[in-house]
Amino acid sequence: MQLKIMPKKKQKHLSAGGVPLILFLCQMISALDVPLDLVQPPTITHQSPKDYIIDPRENIVIQCEAKGKPPPSFSWTRNGTHFDIDKDPLVTMKPGSGTLVINIMSEGKAETYEGVYQCTARNERGAAVSNNIVVRPSRSPLWTKERLEPIILRNGQSLVLPCRPPIGLPPAIIFWMDNSFQRLPQSERVSQGLNGDLYFSNVLPEDTREDYICYARFNHTQTIQQKQPISLKVISAKSSKERPPTFLTPEGNESHKEELRGNVLSLECIAEGLPTPIIYWIKEDGTLPANRTFYRNFKKTLQITHVSEADSGNYQCIAKNALGAVHHTISVTVKAAPYWIVAPQNLVLSPGENGTLICRANGNPKPRISWLTNGVPIEIALDDPSRKIDGDTIIFSNVQESSSAVYQCNASNKYGYLLANAFVNVLAEPPRILTPANTLYQVIANRPALLDCAFFGSPMPAIEWFKGTKGSALHEDIYVLHDNGTLEIPVAQKDSTGTYTCVARNKLGMAKNEVHLEIKDPTRIIKQPEYAVVQRGSKVSFECRVKHDHTLIPTIMWLKDNGELPNDERFSTDKDHLVVSDVKDDDGGTYTCTANTTLDSASASALLRVVDVPNPPFDLELTNQLDKSVQLTWTPGDDNNSPITKFIIEYEDAMHDAGLWHHQAEVSGTQTTAQLKLSPYVNYSFRVMAENSIGRSMPSEASEQYLTKAAEPDQNPTAVEGLGTEPDNLVITWKPLNGFQSNGPGLQYKVSWRQKDGDDEWTSVVVANVSKYIVSGTPTFVPYLIKVQALNDVGFAPEPAAVMGHSGEDLPMVAPGNVHVNVVNSTLAEVHWDPVPPKSVRGHLQGYRIYYWKTQSSSKRNRRHIEKKILTFQGTKTHGMLPGLQPYSHYALNVRVVNGKGEGPASTDRGFHTPEGVPSAPSSLKIVNPTLDSLTLEWDPPSHPNGILTEYILKYQPINSTHELGPLVDLKIPANKTRWTLKNLNFSTRYKFYFYAQTSVGSGSQITEEAITTVDEGKKAMASRQVDIATQGWFIGLMCAVALLILILLIVCFIRRNKGGKYPVKEKEDAHADPEIQPMKEDDGTFGEYRSFESDAEDHKPLKKGSRTPSDRTVKKEDSDDSLVDYGEGVNGQFNEDGSFIGQYSGKKEKEPAEGNESSEAPSPVNAMNSLV
Repeated sequence: MQLKIMPKKKQKHLSAGGVPLILFLCQMISALDVPLDLVQPPTITHQSPKDYIIDPRENIVIQCEAKGKPPPSFSWTRNGTHFDIDKDPLVTMKPGSGTLVINIMSEGKAETYEGVYQCTARNERGAAVSNNIVVRPSRSPLWTKERLEPIILRNGQSLVLPCRPPIGLPPAIIFWMDNSFQRLPQSERVSQGLNGDLYFSNVLPEDTREDYICYARFNHTQTIQQKQPISLKVISAKSSKERPPTFLTPEGNESHKEELRGNVLSLECIAEGLPTPIIYWIKEDGTLPANRTFYRNFKKTLQITHVSEADSGNYQCIAKNALGAVHHTISVTVKAAPYWIVAPQNLVLSPGENGTLICRANGNPKPRISWLTNGVPIEIALDDPSRKIDGDTIIFSNVQESSSAVYQCNASNKYGYLLANAFVNVLAEPPRILTPANTLYQVIANRPALLDCAFFGSPMPAIEWFKGTKGSALHEDIYVLHDNGTLEIPVAQKDSTGTYTCVARNKLGMAKNEVHLEIKDPTRIIKQPEYAVVQRGSKVSFECRVKHDHTLIPTIMWLKDNGELPNDERFSTDKDHLVVSDVKDDDGGTYTCTANTTLDSASASALLRVVDVPNPPFDLELTNQLDKSVQLTWTPGDDNNSPITKFIIEYEDAMHDAGLWHHQAEVSGTQTTAQLKLSPYVNYSFRVMAENSIGRSMPSEASEQYLTKAAEPDQNPTAVEGLGTEPDNLVITWKPLNGFQSNGPGLQYKVSWRQKDGDDEWTSVVVANVSKYIVSGTPTFVPYLIKVQALNDVGFAPEPAAVMGHSGEDLPMVAPGNVHVNVVNSTLAEVHWDPVPPKSVRGHLQGYRIYYWKTQSSSKRNRRHIEKKILTFQGTKTHGMLPGLQPYSHYALNVRVVNGKGEGPASTDRGFHTPEGVPSAPSSLKIVNPTLDSLTLEWDPPSHPNGILTEYILKYQPINSTHELGPLVDLKIPANKTRWTLKNLNFSTRYKFYFYAQTSVGSGSQITEEAITTVDEGKKAMASRQVDIATQGWFIGLMCAVALLILILLIVCFIRRNKGGKYPVKEKEDAHADPEIQPMKEDDGTFGEYRSFESDAEDHKPLKKGSRTPSDRTVKKEDSDDSLVDYGEGVNGQFNEDGSFIGQYSGKKEKEPAEGNESSEAPSPVNAMNSLV
């Protein structure tokens, strides 16, 4: 428990940690201390250890401190007799103390004062004695001089280098070093035993040296002694005979080991053999304790800590190598010096009370218990009628003040002793409370609260606790009342806050004391730092948010690996964050945020893992160097906290491609060697890169160079071809080998060829390192077999496979025959021909080529010569189609055969005639000379009549002011006309015209135009008079009233429409829609007539059959391309789920001619004015 004094009030803070609380509870079960102002026997408070080893170079200080009332006096015995310190001028006793100071610095020797000392502290109430203190000076003797002969052994023999250090006090620490004070390396083969000797299971030539030195370090005097150097020479033998293991220590098959309880048990087995043996340990009829077993010295030493009697038994060590095994059994017995079961405690009694002193100890063998009183064996001490001895217990009854004394209990066996002082103090004292008044305790909620009430009284007072000024006594149903007076609240809550009163009573009186308790909210970390993985050089931030009691001020501290943060400006902290910039490898670790208040603390930790690409491998070494392989070994660099997944090996060819690195191989990240396949005649260097999840390391340093021997090529050139460039040559080409593939110096190529179908022998030539050879004087287009073989100064590559080529081509000699044409329709013809003889082709047949051209049009309207067109048909085809011909035209064509050299002669020209087709649209259409009732049309004939024109078709219909179409009128015009006047038309009316030409085959594409007849002057005058009337005041007032009424009607309609009303709308014909005509189609069964996509997209769509103007003079708009906005008003449409329009649009039906044309729109003020005129 931790205490802290608060301002104006004494207070205690109860620690949140567990250790102070445990110590406090331990104190509660101990006997109560007697206040020092009361009479009491002596108590030894401090003394030197039983085995006291002193430094002979310093003064001897033998400690003995004691307390008592009245203060005790001190005396000493030495070796069992009184030690008169007044007679020795070198010995003094410290004032108020029993501590002896022996001044040997000025004169005297430490050995003079060697012996067994015991201190006695005495006052009128009794005498307490110390342990027997054995005083011995430390010793660090030198090695005796000896002549050490050099040791000469053969490779593989075993060896023990003895140390045998001088016996010192305390025992020396042994280690082996060389002349440079460097520790000698140890391993499974070479190791130091517990006795300090150096054991070699087998020696190797590298063990040869002249400075094997054993050192002994005496820590007490801080001195090191060394043995004479030992010289060892190991002679290499051609072969060392292998042998099974035998033990160097311990000897024989069995041995015995005894250890004391509580010590460390160390068992050792060291074996020799070749190969070096491995040591294993087992416990017979049991298992080794998991948490107390440790292996040292390469498993040659087994250690068990804190041994007890249960660790006794047989332990077996096994030494094993490839040739056999050997066993040794160590029988372990655990003995025990005496140890306490119940140590005697001080006893405070009031006159007439009863009590007991208990002294119980155990050991192996069982210790003997003996009692003393005031330092005198109880058997010869003055008799006291109030006491009775019963073995390890003294029973007191009806004690009086004269019963006060100090009793000593001694428990001893052959391995040691225990000595304890316990007094009996007879007092009559009223209660007193030792805890300061008004102490303030502050406790964290939901934790135990311990309120002190340290007291003293004789007889023992009874303790009661109260809460508040008028509270009843607290009972143990909620609270815990400890024997030492402490009140424990197991789980303190906010309502536990208040004032508590402790009352102590005995028959001699009563005492009370008040303390105060406050409950605080716990400190909590509500936002903990989180695990982070960052790349080296980046920034990382840890967050730590704390919630705490408002009356407590926390201190936030950041720790790294439970230590302080590095003193580095890269680490910065603020209220809630720790930021580490430019993260380095050493920054990895556990970062802990600790929030400390005066009452509690909270902490949270997070691990930072710093990763990066691996460091480059190093120590590249080439071994097992063969002609076509080598073993590469390397040492991996640091993986920087991200495991290496693979190694990439690259090579450089210093002979052929210096400075260029090529991929050689990849191996697993767990491998550090690779067997590499090599090519001949390459000067290799290797480098290695490591790769992890972050990326790839920098390349290692290059290995040493390794030049492989030259050899014949193991491959031939690829991509061998034979093609002639002239009719009398054969050009042989190939892809040459690179320098790496050459396998040796003097790379050349043996080029061989012969005719495929002949009996000629192979013709060969050896050429330099080139990629082409030309054979001249060959027949035209003859197949050849070709081989290209690589060779160098060592020999030839394997025999290559032959490939086929051809000598050069020449132009074909013969034209295709029997050329005839079948006209399919007006734009398509099919051509047939006979193939030419293969030999006449004189090359690779690529196909046939048709040249065709138009000689003249049948209508003789276009006599201009058109350039020839060409169609090529691949392979051996003997027919083809000619599309895109001009109808009603004369064509001519010829056919030629084609090879790789070019075209052969042309066949005889063949002519053919295409039939009539439908004409194109008239070239132009203009409306001129408009009058009140007539319009004149002028046009130009079609640019492509595609036959003989039979007539022109003119269709027209009126369009009213609402863009509705009137009746459609058809008119046929002779083909020789280019002008036509329409009469008896309506005045001031817009008309739309559809005009196209016809041949005997059908109708051509149409052209459209619109025009308006002129306005009647009489109507203009009437309109002028109407305007004059409209300027009259009465008329303007009337019109305003009508306009207001119409506006109200429009608003009502608009409101009804927005409320979801639906109005049926009649379909309405787009004023610009084209009447449909009969589609033009030529049923030729092969290719349809080519048509203009542009004309289809415009307004030249033909009328459907029967699509005449109905009686109500409206035309349905089904195929118009015009928008609803242009020609439709009052649209009330809906849309499907996919967004398609499903509404209707329409206008009112036209009224009879006598009623005039009216709009289907909602009336507007302007229209209303016009209707009233």
